[in-house]
Amino acid sequence: MNFIYDLHRTMMAQKLILVYEGDFTQETTKSILSMAERNLDSSGEDSGIKRKVFNVMVEALQNIVKHSSEQGLQAGSLISKSAIFLISKDDTRYCVMTGNPILKDKVAMLTENLNDLNSKDKEGLKEMYKDIIKNTQISEKGGAGLGFVDMARKSGEKLEFTFATMDGTHDFFCLKVNISREKE
Repeated sequence: MNFIYDLHRTMMAQKLILVYEGDFTQETTKSILSMAERNLDSSGEDSGIKRKVFNVMVEALQNIVKHSSEQGLQAGSLISKSAIFLISKDDTRYCVMTGNPILKDKVAMLTENLNDLNSKDKEGLKEMYKDIIKNTQISEKGGAGLGFVDMARKSGEKLEFTFATMDGTHDFFCLKVNISREKE
């Protein structure tokens, strides 16, 4: 049972203020957002910063919910829909982090899209956002690809990401979005 203390120490060292691991549904998302909102409200944080953090959380959680639906029975084996959502806070920033399984065949395109997004400056992100809205590129999952663009715009930072191998058909997609606590 020492893992409980080890987990607690890790969470303290990483300055984690909220962690959820499990299946993500719309109901789960509402609960997580409600807890995070209470935490942000009680922190006395600037309202503009709270709004940015909340917006990034909403987009990150929607991304998990939308894309976890593709998990399930794959090639005869059950792949867990389990994902993870974390928020940390230090003196200079909030970090919203997520991790979820994705099919390996989606990694190259996602990497290309995120690298393209990260290559844009503030004006480039604004144009990318307008182009997506104008062209209404709605996917079969109901998204237009605005989530990542919106997270990058709200955070003003590059999106950090990596992929960890899970098995022969899935990787675990890890995303980190930093939001400065400095007022603009």
